[in-house]
Amino acid sequence: MDETPAERPRTLVTGGTRGIGAAVARRLARDGHDLVLAHRSDEDAAERTRAEVEALGAACTLVRADVVDPDQVERLFAQAGPLTCVVSNAGATLHVGPLADTPVEVIARTVELNLTSALYVARAAVRAMATSRGGSGGVLVTIGSVAATTGSPGEYVQYAAAKAGVDAMTVGLAQEVAGDGVRVVAVAPGIIDTTIHADAGEPGRLARVGPTVPLGRAGDPREVADAVGWLVSPEASYVTGTTLRVGGGR
Repeated sequence: MDETPAERPRTLVTGGTRGIGAAVARRLARDGHDLVLAHRSDEDAAERTRAEVEALGAACTLVRADVVDPDQVERLFAQAGPLTCVVSNAGATLHVGPLADTPVEVIARTVELNLTSALYVARAAVRAMATSRGGSGGVLVTIGSVAATTGSPGEYVQYAAAKAGVDAMTVGLAQEVAGDGVRVVAVAPGIIDTTIHADAGEPGRLARVGPTVPLGRAGDPREVADAVGWLVSPEASYVTGTTLRVGGGR
């Protein structure tokens, strides 16, 4: 008698077409996930990542959405359909410099992008996956930062503060929804080789900071993606309410 094939996991990744998000998408595609990849504006990167994950056997839907807008978050989840995992990855440092020299609009935008949007996505993820709301359970992974505990003095204290909020959200929300079949975890990358540094105005930051990491180098986005891949897998079924550091010892 033939067995019915197991249904493939379906995972939404915000900021899923560049940097860490794209690496996560490729890792999950290799692990047998179908994907919904949200992106804000870079259509070329989105199409490139879609082609990569489809070549790995994943079905892939692209949705253009700015997750700082709660209405767009609602639309994103409506288009995504039933989900078994959500990876909340969208974020950026936006600026490098002391807090006293950081424009107030940059502070506001940093908190909005790295914390407020994470709360919007977490809210929508619970509404989509919680068993008490008609979902089948699942996993929410939010990409935090080692900065949440180092504080990032002289570079981006406001970003560190926002990512500390992600750690707090992870602890509280995990307890809130444990009975609904939803695990809530975070991954805290350290210095990772992506365009986040150049986008914030310091393209040479990797060369400056990488050698100060205890392991002596910056991390690769794939190393963060591998942590996410484990956390959403059945192998991590007893892991919730915690942040996994991928920081080379920082």
